[in-house]
Amino acid sequence: MDNIIEIKSFDFAVRIVKLYRFLCEQKKEYVLSKQLLRSGTSIGANIAEAQQAQSKADFISKVSISLKEASETKYWISLLNATNYLSEKEVNSILSDCVEIEKILFSILKTSKTEN
Repeated sequence: MDNIIEIKSFDFAVRIVKLYRFLCEQKKEYVLSKQLLRSGTSIGANIAEAQQAQSKADFISKVSISLKEASETKYWISLLNATNYLSEKEVNSILSDCVEIEKILFSILKTSKTEN
């Protein structure tokens, strides 16, 4: 992997899996954390699929799904914070990574849509 978004989304997915384990084992929280696991790991999975897109439209579709999943992941992280399953300190780092991924995905989409 030498593509920056692939690397960042994979590393983010690893953090999400570890956070999911922490929430289940330490906080005994299983419902919200499962949603977080699904959306947080889906970002990178859709980016991986986009790399094998059959057309430009397919690529844009997969990257768009990744962006939506990143937005959903931010929601679950914020909800876990608001319900006191995660502290501000625990949230800040992973949330900033998610926002960074969102910005990169948005930029990729914008570039892809304007290229001929």
